[in-house]
Amino acid sequence: MDSLTQIVLGAAVAAAIAPAGHRRAALLAGAALGTLPDLDAIPLALLSDDPVVRMTVHRSFSHSLFVLPLLGWLVWWLFRRFGNGRVAESPRRWFWAIQLALITHPLLDAFTVYGTQLWWPLSTPPVMWSSVFIIDPAYTVWLLLACAIAWFARGRRLAQHALVAGLVLSSAYLGWSLLAKGMVEREAQRSLAAMGLGDAPRFSVPMPFNTLLWRVVAMTPSGFVEGERSIVADRGPMEFRSYPSNVQALHEAGDLPAVRRLAWFNHGFMKARERDGRLELADLRMGAEPDYTFVFAVAQREGEAWRATSPEQLRMPLEARRRLGTMWHRIWQAPPMAVVQGQATTTGD
Repeated sequence: MDSLTQIVLGAAVAAAIAPAGHRRAALLAGAALGTLPDLDAIPLALLSDDPVVRMTVHRSFSHSLFVLPLLGWLVWWLFRRFGNGRVAESPRRWFWAIQLALITHPLLDAFTVYGTQLWWPLSTPPVMWSSVFIIDPAYTVWLLLACAIAWFARGRRLAQHALVAGLVLSSAYLGWSLLAKGMVEREAQRSLAAMGLGDAPRFSVPMPFNTLLWRVVAMTPSGFVEGERSIVADRGPMEFRSYPSNVQALHEAGDLPAVRRLAWFNHGFMKARERDGRLELADLRMGAEPDYTFVFAVAQREGEAWRATSPEQLRMPLEARRRLGTMWHRIWQAPPMAVVQGQATTTGD
């Protein structure tokens, strides 16, 4: 999730657990701890200029449920031993305030589609429950209000009530996101099964800033299909559009380190394209056809084979502002004309 959300989540969790007399200190400590795991981006930027490494190592060691409890214990011990006395005054409550301010960060990140390596250093693929967008005001606003009230109310009972309410409402929103995802997944399964793609690998993810409009992508032998589902407006079968991908090139280059690493990281949800003799891979999870956030050139064709090259992240033209208006309209309005299932709407490799 975005930094503001992680800051207010950590602050709310720590302030709800710490003693009332330590409220403002807990808000500040929780805010710092809540954003601490994302500081892994700083050493990654300094140590590597490989964009594939930076992408796939982010949210790994610093988000591990094996690492963060140890880090939390170390922080707690240091402040209890050398701090200003608050932790020593109430060690048990501060222990859990520190631990949960840290651990809730990767757990919340796992609700997004990017993926979070909760079990690092195990080689299991990143966890991506993908039920909320990386920025969702409907989740963040309750925590932000709770922290603001708690800051001014300090040790009064109002502060504790506000913090608990903010955590309950934000957690209820996560629960709703999972329920909405389940509804979309059921409709997607029915429609894909009718297309002969019932067993195809697929994922669903909410469109930006909401959980009412969803995008579903399923892989096919020649590429992938993409469709949207509005929980508010849509009825009946889902409509999908098909798009090509250079699956042969992807198979031929599958053993190259960058290709193998990306396939592990994104669960195989990639679009491949050969352009000017270069193999370009787009992460299908973030963006929508034809614009994707993460696109990498990873190999150069040499005759019938592919030679690994230093990965390069490509900046693709994005039309996000125009699409936001279309997306808002799409939430409340079903398409006026049915799109033929399986109809190809783009051309390419």
